[in-house]
Amino acid sequence: MSANQPQQLGTSTVATDISTQQATYLPPSDLAAKYHKGIQQHLAVQPHASASKAGSTKIKSIENFYVRPRWLFVRVETEGGVVGWGEGTLEGHTEAVQGSLRDISRRLIGWDAMNIEEIYTYLYRHRFYRGGEVLMSAMSGVDIALWDIKGKVLGVPVWELLGGKIRERCDVYGWVGGDRPSDVLEQAKVRKAQGFTRVKMNATESIGWLDSPHALDDTVQRLAQVKSIGIDAGLDFHGRVHKGMAKQLAAALEPHRPLFIEEPLLPGHVNELKDLYNKTTIPIALGERLFTRLDCRPYFEAGCIDIIQPDIAHAGGISETKKIAIMAEAYDIGVAPHCPLGPLAFAASLHVGFSTPNFVVCEMSWKMHYNTGGFDLFTYMTNPDVFKVEGGSVGLLTTPGLGIELNEELIRKEAAEAEKLEPWINPLFRGDDGMIREW
Repeated sequence: MSANQPQQLGTSTVATDISTQQATYLPPSDLAAKYHKGIQQHLAVQPHASASKAGSTKIKSIENFYVRPRWLFVRVETEGGVVGWGEGTLEGHTEAVQGSLRDISRRLIGWDAMNIEEIYTYLYRHRFYRGGEVLMSAMSGVDIALWDIKGKVLGVPVWELLGGKIRERCDVYGWVGGDRPSDVLEQAKVRKAQGFTRVKMNATESIGWLDSPHALDDTVQRLAQVKSIGIDAGLDFHGRVHKGMAKQLAAALEPHRPLFIEEPLLPGHVNELKDLYNKTTIPIALGERLFTRLDCRPYFEAGCIDIIQPDIAHAGGISETKKIAIMAEAYDIGVAPHCPLGPLAFAASLHVGFSTPNFVVCEMSWKMHYNTGGFDLFTYMTNPDVFKVEGGSVGLLTTPGLGIELNEELIRKEAAEAEKLEPWINPLFRGDDGMIREW
């Protein structure tokens, strides 16, 4: 009888017997042994002196500071002298957010800064008109600052308040190529030397609604070049590529296996995105222009994305971003915070990452093409080492609150200078016929 010939139920084949005899159980991996009792990293807790004083956590003042290259920082101080920092950057719409922050500030003086959920609920629900990028960005700045305050008052990092750490490091990626992508190979080599294992670049520059298929050739070549040095790359379509070209580009990129394609179509095209999703095996990411769980819900329910990318400075801060992440997990969708912004938004995104099972990677703006004029991610920080990139990731932030220290004197000085200047606005793209194109 053949060793693999079917036999009666309850009997075994010769092949099965041999397999059973030879079966061995491999020892646990080094990581399994290290974490067999979970992540053990003791942090001494030292609450702030004001924690035990009644009324000391009431909000005393809320200020905002526009600083170059294009960031909007929010400073909240309590009656007990605890200062929390947040970021409400909305690129190209600074004055609108500042106007909203003035309104929020006059409403919140005297509220208890520790009641973050109550304040969030009030700002979002109790003024009848809800959501939108301007209100949500203003709320983000305040919300992040309140989490910073709560961590400092209680003497713990923000991730401790979000359920505790689930990982000790968060994967990150840097940018190459700029708005009009070029020289990506040399820039990718620099990123690799800096410790990155992943990068992102714009897929195309300005492109027509229906352009020549050859307009896509350079995109494919750039991806191949970057991957040739052994790092992964995500491609940001930036909503520049309309439906007819997007499906061609996704097909051309497929053999080169990008890490993901981002905003392959403009937000709002849920059915069209689903059609594209069904045509490609490349993971699809989207979300920087979605600001609440309700905005994300149609994409989750349609099953048309693999990665959600809330921007913590636009999407209501830590409070709403964490809720979006929890909601995404139910749909087997990963979370990759969008963050081409400042150190406060980046730190807040990492705290969500440290405490979120379906976190996958976070954008990092260090030496990004938007950071011009000598201003960069570390400019306003006094402890930049906490963002050190090693092996493509950033380690756990361990001090109370957000875990970063800012040079307030420099921020105030720069804000006074930046006030005299025009705030940052995005470039204007036009086609050969003069028609405005997607940026």
